[in-house]
Amino acid sequence: MTVDANSKSNGGATAPEFEKPAYDPTAPSAIEVSHIVKKYGDFTAVDDVSFAVKDGEIFGLLGPNGAGKSTLIRMMTTLIPITSGTAMIAGHNVANEPNAARRMIGVIPQALTSDLDLTVEENLHIYAKLYDVPLKQRQRSIDELLELVDLTKWRDAQTKTLSGGMRRRLEIARGLVHHPKIFFLDEPTTGLDPVSRVAVWEMLGNIKSHRQLTILITTHYMDEADRLCDRIAIVDHGKLVALDTPAALKASVPGSNVIEVQFENPPEDWEGKLHALDDVTSVQPEGGGMFRVLTSNGSRTTTGLVEMAVQSGIPVKSLSVQNTTLDDVFVHYTGRQLRDELQKAYAFTMPQRPGLQP
Repeated sequence: MTVDANSKSNGGATAPEFEKPAYDPTAPSAIEVSHIVKKYGDFTAVDDVSFAVKDGEIFGLLGPNGAGKSTLIRMMTTLIPITSGTAMIAGHNVANEPNAARRMIGVIPQALTSDLDLTVEENLHIYAKLYDVPLKQRQRSIDELLELVDLTKWRDAQTKTLSGGMRRRLEIARGLVHHPKIFFLDEPTTGLDPVSRVAVWEMLGNIKSHRQLTILITTHYMDEADRLCDRIAIVDHGKLVALDTPAALKASVPGSNVIEVQFENPPEDWEGKLHALDDVTSVQPEGGGMFRVLTSNGSRTTTGLVEMAVQSGIPVKSLSVQNTTLDDVFVHYTGRQLRDELQKAYAFTMPQRPGLQP
């Protein structure tokens, strides 16, 4: 049996400490979404969602693929019409003033879209020209951004020669070349290795401190949301089910500790026996003899759990104790694991020919 008192994150990689830049909760709102709805025929992709993002805040939309996060961003960034409700971006109604709203925002989509045959600098120049950035200001901005995203040495390299993490950094620089006030990032680290993900987190914090940005980020990575975001909104099946700081969301879940334990061939009634232990508030079977046990007293429950396993002749293969995580928050508010929902999302099919009418 191995015992590990540390939480698991980053797919086994040990991430350095990351300090989130401070934000002012009394600041005015940079983004205001009020009762926003998006329908495709009879299918409701976003269902009556309301929230506000403070000026200078890093705000996270957390949920599985297919939950409505990308649809929300596409409405807020004027890419698709809103069925009902309103979205205000830096004081501009995206339905009535789309061009004014677009001038205030930078957008990084999930897909990598930089031209592979152009150099890093050429990609930035073209994007700056699209926003009519004057030549002198354009060059200063590009030099600054290449430094911030650590791509100065590769400014003359063709984009197709860059690694995935370097291309993502180029995409982020490209979205900032016109000095937007609000930055939207849709799943910015999907497909990156753990080291590249941490590098992107640190880079975003560094850019925010230099550019005084408001950032809205969507993700299905729990550790990413926890480390980056000042506040998190959990989206499930198009609805907003929870909204608060990461610490407050974790505090709202009954049980302050989580025990992840794997048994060898546990009996069918083992989940019930675990639930009957002192201080246990929840038991989540995860397959393969693995259970996730939430408890208000990690030490006492661990002792009782091991004693019960020994008395029953059930070998313990592994055991770790950690604090409550956002994964537990998601289960608490939605009733299922986020990773289960990620698997279901791949089987989701949009209604045939949804039409373009809002």
